[in-house]
Amino acid sequence: MNRPRAPHALFYPFHLCHQETLARLLARFATVHFRDFMALQLTPMSGMTAFQDRMGMSFPDLVDSGRLVQGYDVSGPLSPTMAAAIDRDLRDPLWRACFHQALRRNRRLQRGLFEPSHSLRIGDSLVPGPAALLHLMDDSFRQQAYALDEVRALSKRRLTLEEGYHYEYGLALVKTATSLVYTQTLALANQLQPVTDSPAHFSLYAQSCVRENWPKTNLLVIRVGY
Repeated sequence: MNRPRAPHALFYPFHLCHQETLARLLARFATVHFRDFMALQLTPMSGMTAFQDRMGMSFPDLVDSGRLVQGYDVSGPLSPTMAAAIDRDLRDPLWRACFHQALRRNRRLQRGLFEPSHSLRIGDSLVPGPAALLHLMDDSFRQQAYALDEVRALSKRRLTLEEGYHYEYGLALVKTATSLVYTQTLALANQLQPVTDSPAHFSLYAQSCVRENWPKTNLLVIRVGY
């Protein structure tokens, strides 16, 4: 009987994964680790609601056996170290180009950030989801400079439609960068290998690893047929 290999995997950037991806990871790794839903808190008065679902709810036997580990907290206010790392992603033209290309082409990333199937509140207007997403795909957003403090400032006040678009794109950048910085933090602290089945996030994390000189143990699971 083949026994799982010793390395331990950290799935990123999501708190849930497809059961086929989980099966493939369990065949390769001794344990697979999951973060909780990331409820980002930009300011003391501005935050997101956390979803309470976890992988273990669907696979309690894997939790009991120790093969599935969950409960890593990635919510709440950002530390100064986290904030500095996020800003380095936002200032990196290669990272930004990779993000914008994914936003234009990757439906999974689009759905995770904007829910384009529904109308979106953009500043002081309610905009049909497809129209809002199409506007955010404009190349001017890729060229626009962003910083975490700017996104924080925008979150504190009422915005016009154009300011709202600027905020929504910036918030998408911040959420994506934050999830990847947490990935590296958790992987390093717990000696885990980052793994994903999202090509967009794999490429973004790979660019961060090159720039930051992080260990290049990034692994992509190719989804075929699911």
